[in-house]
Amino acid sequence: MTINKDITDIKQYMQQVGSKARAASSVLSAAETVIKNNALNAIADLVIERKEWLQVENKKDLEVGVKKGLSPALLDRLALTEDGIENMAEGLRQVATLPDPIGSISNMDYRPSGIQIGQMRVPLGVIGIIYESRPNVTVDAAALCLKSGNATILRGGSEAIHSNRAIAACIQEGLSKVGLPSDSVQVIETTDRAAVGELLRLDDFVDVIIPRGGKGLIERVTKESLIPVIKHLDGICHVYIDDDADLDKAVDVAYNSKTQRYGVCNTMETLLVAESIAVKVLPILADKYKIKGVELRGCDKTQQIIADCIPATEEDWGEEYLAAILSIKVVDKLDDAIEHINTYSSQHTDSIITQDYTKARKFLREVDSSSVMVNASTRFADGFEYGLGAEIGISTDKLHARGPVGLEGLTSMKYVVFGDGHIRQ
Repeated sequence: MTINKDITDIKQYMQQVGSKARAASSVLSAAETVIKNNALNAIADLVIERKEWLQVENKKDLEVGVKKGLSPALLDRLALTEDGIENMAEGLRQVATLPDPIGSISNMDYRPSGIQIGQMRVPLGVIGIIYESRPNVTVDAAALCLKSGNATILRGGSEAIHSNRAIAACIQEGLSKVGLPSDSVQVIETTDRAAVGELLRLDDFVDVIIPRGGKGLIERVTKESLIPVIKHLDGICHVYIDDDADLDKAVDVAYNSKTQRYGVCNTMETLLVAESIAVKVLPILADKYKIKGVELRGCDKTQQIIADCIPATEEDWGEEYLAAILSIKVVDKLDDAIEHINTYSSQHTDSIITQDYTKARKFLREVDSSSVMVNASTRFADGFEYGLGAEIGISTDKLHARGPVGLEGLTSMKYVVFGDGHIRQ
């Protein structure tokens, strides 16, 4: 890949990127499954082969990030460890093993006229993806878009520019090796913020925009885009420990949901506890969180149970910390927990811990989030864990896709009609 670091005419550059992507999408949409799978495996081979180089390029980004004062959580998301690179390659290979949705026909039915109606799954076309920090998103997005027959334009954060360029070089070489257009996946080469604005106006070339990042990015994209948007909002995730919870399960799930990893969107940010069980479970959890260095911020009732708990403010209930901070609220009953979640949740992922089937069903039915769980850690809200392979994001929209967006989320349906010389009377 030729890297042009001195792009001066952003508008012209982005028009060229869009035009190349549209041309590539025509080829990619017709590509056979075996060719797409060969490309994914070729990219995986190159990622492993160039592991050391990828880490060298990633180190440049990390050094700049430290100088800029990025938080430990953001630096964690930015880092490409050896295991992380191997996981990227494994993700590519896993997507290659997934069924190809393109061309599949479903919902076939005969009409009284004798014609047969069905729906065929087709690519969206060209997908623009705007994201921050995590360079592994470059591989995940490219893999899913490639397998689903979509060309993609990737605009990663400036903090990961060296990593993303290096990954893109592997991707484009892998595409070329199997005869697919290298322009099927393009990474924007400039860190100029004006490129985002131009991408959002490429409605002649781009069919959908997917932003992944903080509130500021999502708000900007939603406000400025001339192109339909599949939003990936922040993850204000909750775990509610019901008064009919199994204590051991409650402790394990609440601990894992917060501490398994801090800087990701499916981490629990608020713990809700039924008052009747709070005095039993909160001291145990507080001790475990203390060992991990988690700062606890709680309501008045929580502070009475946990001595060194910091008072929670109204802002805490709507905060995505992405750090070792947890807000805790003691509630009277299930209805209060549901009301709190539907008030402050970002509609990402929420979980109830209970042995009461009726309460579990009520929680599943009334909590309005893209993933709702029973007796399970919020950290499972992930495309890989859901069996989708890599994911492009977790949509908190209700249209066009909701929850982890995998292959089917990057496709659309068109009606197909089969007849045998039928004419309408």
